[in-house]
Amino acid sequence: MHVQYYRDLLVWQKAMDLCVEVHNVTLTFPKHEMFCLSAQLNRAMVSVPSNIAEGHGRRTTPDFIHFLFITRGSLNEVETQLTLAMRYNYLPETDHDALLERCGEVGRMLHGLIDSLERRLS
Repeated sequence: MHVQYYRDLLVWQKAMDLCVEVHNVTLTFPKHEMFCLSAQLNRAMVSVPSNIAEGHGRRTTPDFIHFLFITRGSLNEVETQLTLAMRYNYLPETDHDALLERCGEVGRMLHGLIDSLERRLS
């Protein structure tokens, strides 16, 4: 299961795509949100593929799992912030729902990867 390069992990690739989508959405937020919700949402989203890469780079399975749990927490932050953006009327409900579905896909992939790595440890 251990791939040589984190860039080969489908979950990392999907997280990178989602990162670009979320960034593009935040560009449509009101200018007064540039340093508030917009910035927080981008930071949380950037940490998702970044923590996958960092965990993979640690080269031990327990460390990788630890970083994947951190990644899952960041993904939960992204989902929460997207919902806030919708409630503030910065994000149409259809866009919100589509992004949450993409977050769910990345989340399911993270869960599968964590389960697989934990089984390897057993």
